[in-house]
Amino acid sequence: MTTQFRRDGHKFIPIEIEENNIYPGVLKILHEIRPEWPQDKINFKLFTDGITNKLVACEIRDKTDKSDNIVLVRIYGNKTDLLIDRTAEVRNITRLHSLNLAPEIYGVFKNGLAYEYYPGMTLTVDSVTDVKIAALVAKQMAKMHKVELNTDIKKEPMIWDKIEQFLCLVPEPFTDPTKQTRFANRFGTIARLRIEFERLKSHLIKTESPIVFAHNDLLLGNVIHNESNGTVSFIDYEYAAYNYQAFDIANHFNEFVGLSLDDIDNNRYPNREFQMFWIETYLNEYLDTRDEDVIKSKAEEIYIEVQKLSLASHFMWGIWSLVQFEHSSIDFDFGRYADIRLSRYFELKDTMRLI
Repeated sequence: MTTQFRRDGHKFIPIEIEENNIYPGVLKILHEIRPEWPQDKINFKLFTDGITNKLVACEIRDKTDKSDNIVLVRIYGNKTDLLIDRTAEVRNITRLHSLNLAPEIYGVFKNGLAYEYYPGMTLTVDSVTDVKIAALVAKQMAKMHKVELNTDIKKEPMIWDKIEQFLCLVPEPFTDPTKQTRFANRFGTIARLRIEFERLKSHLIKTESPIVFAHNDLLLGNVIHNESNGTVSFIDYEYAAYNYQAFDIANHFNEFVGLSLDDIDNNRYPNREFQMFWIETYLNEYLDTRDEDVIKSKAEEIYIEVQKLSLASHFMWGIWSLVQFEHSSIDFDFGRYADIRLSRYFELKDTMRLI
């Protein structure tokens, strides 16, 4: 096998890992990026938190130097290339890594990445509300929001084009008649969802929230807390792009309720007091000021925008779930998740009386 190099300097390994038989392919990847590892001394751990990709931690046993004994291999989910710009993903991770805000990429293969492992624990519905951890997350997001890409990319919010892209990928009808019946019973038609999208966009496009480089998918599993170092790190930059500042914050708050279909509890959504604490902590880093009057005034503005843009978050992931409902081979009820997110969208919309 000949390892090549991409124009961005990353190793390209011409391998496609089989989704249902991943380990032979993973070993081939490791042979290219860690040729010194004896393959009979490698342990694998398959993470099950993700619902679109497969993630494998590969650890070499009996290695004296523990600083580089784990490699993560992420295998992209079926048809996720329809949803995600993989070239942009690698570019963004590379840029963020240069600023110590993302892991190092060790190699790229046909349907995935091999990259640096961050030690620590992913957040839970309990730890995300710990004020010390929440402060770390707020500051880390603020650092990311100050990043400027070294490209000619226009600073435009990704949210509207992304939702439009997702809507175009929802099948008419679904391939599986049972899925089509479920969709029709809960959502009616794609036309109905498109009309709703246009209403949402016409209202929220008026937001004055600044355009920043955002993560856009800061769910609990994408935040790693290293307790011994007192740090947090973000992972999985598949949807990272310029977007509204308030969207990234709102999207994170929406994830406080949980991801497990049997454990989503909207009562976990953070109250105003917690949100204001989080936003003020964020602003201390983002604005690089300790002027309390400036912080509090700006925090009030952001809080209002966050409530509005939480609607866009629910709607986007609801439509995304419908696309996954058609294409994904992961054992996850995307139809039910779409129902949860879109039902929450309509509930909040009616409560806010915004649209």
